[in-house]
Amino acid sequence: QVRLVESGGGSVQAGGSLRLSCEASGYTYWNYAMGWFRQALWKEREEVASIDSSSTAYADSVKGRFTISQSSTKSTLYLQMDNLKPEDTGRYYCVAAPTRALLAHGGYWGQGTQVTVSS
Repeated sequence: QVRLVESGGGSVQAGGSLRLSCEASGYTYWNYAMGWFRQALWKEREEVASIDSSSTAYADSVKGRFTISQSSTKSTLYLQMDNLKPEDTGRYYCVAAPTRALLAHGGYWGQGTQVTVSS
């Protein structure tokens, strides 16, 4: 059974940093793509960052501020978030799928962790 458990969310002032973690279990980590999505109240769900065996990708809104990475065993996914802005507020979800293209609609999702950035 695939399980993704996020942690590291919280409340921070604008300009601050947070590091999200996602512990994965129940599937073969090394050949799966993983990513972080977020959803703010009254807004569409947004793919924030993704990673697979060859590359990383970021939404334009977070480029230069967020960094996605994995542990050496690929069982833990991280999202380092620096210079946070109020518009980064939302619930952040960890997602895993066989390919990056399947993350949004064909992947496994965690329960999410809330990030709140105050001005």
